[in-house]
Amino acid sequence: MNIIDMHCDTLLECYIKKQPLRDGPFQINVEKLKKGGCLAQCFAIFVVSNDVADSLNMALSPYEFYRDMLALYKREMEENSDRIAPALCADDIGRNRSEGRMSAILTVEDFVAVDGKIDRIDEFFNDGVRMASLTWNFENSIGYPNSDDPALHAKGLKPFGIEALSRMNELGMIVDVSHLTEGGFDDVAAHATKPFLASHSNARAIALHQRNLTDRQLKVVAENGGIAGINFCARFLEDDTDYSSIENIVKHMIYIREKAGVETLAWGSDLDGIEGSILEYEDYAGFPRILDALSKHFSDDELDLINHGNFMRVFRDNAG
Repeated sequence: MNIIDMHCDTLLECYIKKQPLRDGPFQINVEKLKKGGCLAQCFAIFVVSNDVADSLNMALSPYEFYRDMLALYKREMEENSDRIAPALCADDIGRNRSEGRMSAILTVEDFVAVDGKIDRIDEFFNDGVRMASLTWNFENSIGYPNSDDPALHAKGLKPFGIEALSRMNELGMIVDVSHLTEGGFDDVAAHATKPFLASHSNARAIALHQRNLTDRQLKVVAENGGIAGINFCARFLEDDTDYSSIENIVKHMIYIREKAGVETLAWGSDLDGIEGSILEYEDYAGFPRILDALSKHFSDDELDLINHGNFMRVFRDNAG
């Protein structure tokens, strides 16, 4: 199957619950990745801040929390080196596979820890980070979060955000526009010199959530050689439901193929970060059930693009 999934919050679950990545009680763990057909998994360092930090009684600054999470990631990679290894470029994924190992790609969700310091982007890249979402649900030094307020949702990147985008492109760190305002999205499209992506966003025409992409945005992503990862969160798949069904996943994928082309499709499950969603397929190990349903609507070649080919293209175009 050779699946590459662009987003999960499993590292935060490991951190909070003090459980191992190997066989912890999560929607993703090393054993479930193997069973589900993983080629590579993007592991996000979700940088907690504002009221999320308060809810976790977190006294660390965003930067300090990032460093703690980075240490956890490195520790887990060492402890599971027989099954999974970091990938810093596209060739690493092939190399790890030839050695019988899955790949892990380190990402950051919310660049709040950059805090207006351009050198931190270099620092994070040197730490192994190869993708970062510019915002989460709070304003930071780069820009503003998605909003159901049209005026707020139209806000673009801050001047430092344009500078940060440029530096990410220079280094080869993939720019992720999930969680960004529509105005910020347009600024990325206008200034990016490399393909960007929405790691875990669906089609807004089907599920009316501001985190999902409009038809126009889907076409812009395609025109820039980028991709959108299908999010398994129930409310991003269908309005007013907590049930994440295979049927709705297929519906979004067919729609995005029609609007932007199959080359724009990828996976962005958001597993371990979609509390409240009841999954028909339970966890990552249920991926074969989703692919079986997709096979009735997509050719084998199209499935290869969705599962890994499209992400590999964007990864290579950015990081080499």
